[in-house]
Amino acid sequence: MALKILQITNSLATGGAEKLLLETIPFYREKGIDMDLLVINGTNYPFMKQLKKQNCCAIYSLSIQSVYNPLAIFKMIPYLQKYDIIHVHLFPAQYWVIMAKIISFSKVNVIYTEHSTANRRRKNILFKFLDQIVYSCFDKVICITNEVKVNLQKHIRFVSNKLVVIENGVNIAAIKSAQAYFKNEIHSEIGQEEIVIIQVSGFREAKDQFTLIKAMSLLPNNYKLVLVGEGILQSQCEDLSKELQLQNRVFFLGVRMDVARLLKTAEISVLSSHWEGFGLVAVEGMASGKPFIASNVPGLSEIVKDAGILFEQGNAIELAAAIEKLIIDPDYYQFVIKACQERANLYDIKLMVDKHIQLYEDID
Repeated sequence: MALKILQITNSLATGGAEKLLLETIPFYREKGIDMDLLVINGTNYPFMKQLKKQNCCAIYSLSIQSVYNPLAIFKMIPYLQKYDIIHVHLFPAQYWVIMAKIISFSKVNVIYTEHSTANRRRKNILFKFLDQIVYSCFDKVICITNEVKVNLQKHIRFVSNKLVVIENGVNIAAIKSAQAYFKNEIHSEIGQEEIVIIQVSGFREAKDQFTLIKAMSLLPNNYKLVLVGEGILQSQCEDLSKELQLQNRVFFLGVRMDVARLLKTAEISVLSSHWEGFGLVAVEGMASGKPFIASNVPGLSEIVKDAGILFEQGNAIELAAAIEKLIIDPDYYQFVIKACQERANLYDIKLMVDKHIQLYEDID
């Protein structure tokens, strides 16, 4: 009898965890796992639309606008009875699931995936105490890199066999087969001979598009930047580009479902984050056949080191120099491409899915 597993998260808005669910659920289904999805906020974001279009699983919504509303606890309880394993992603969904299990006396196995090396809660004494309790209630906690595991162990202050490392993966085949656009298809103000730099990430505190925009002001006028994503810091990034007189060189594309094609079109992919859990877009960028540059921070350094290029986080001068060196040295450009593609092959999504299935079977 197939395992019945329910993935639970806040929503299918943009983000690495959300994209991972979009891409992996169909693969689990293909391998005979009866997997469904529950979201607290069921807003029909692009990722949600894409998953619905695939018609590969049941999708439940608690129809709660704010994911921080504790009413989610009580609405979750009926679903706990229908599945063998609950696999949770992100805060506060992780808290609500554990509270729902305790209140309902459910015996269902619960797994949590820790997606980040850092978060604001870890600086708060109250949340530090609550995290100790909540994490101890999970049967397994999947850490998406070894750095994530080390940082979590420091935070919750216990070493436990509940913590396992399973690195994230991306659909390498889909990225490699994607076709590039003509550059003016991305934006009418980008010429085919111009140099396109791309960053794919939400406009959130962790992502630091500001450093990349500053780096653009140090590069020649034929270098253009496209920023893919949305978020609360977008308007500030737009203001910075205007302040630096880069309105005609920095373009904000919003949320896109054709990221692979955009990566194939650009000359260089960048991720200038303050921190990451596991940079899915880093692997996507490396798999695209273009050089990848990342800030030297936990969650990126171990993925990119000795393959792509690392720069000091926040150092726009060093980032600009790394970009220009790739463009003016074709041999170096090709060398980095080859190293990036070899590294990306280690993170194929099918390898990750197989490891998760083995964990599910061991727990059940």
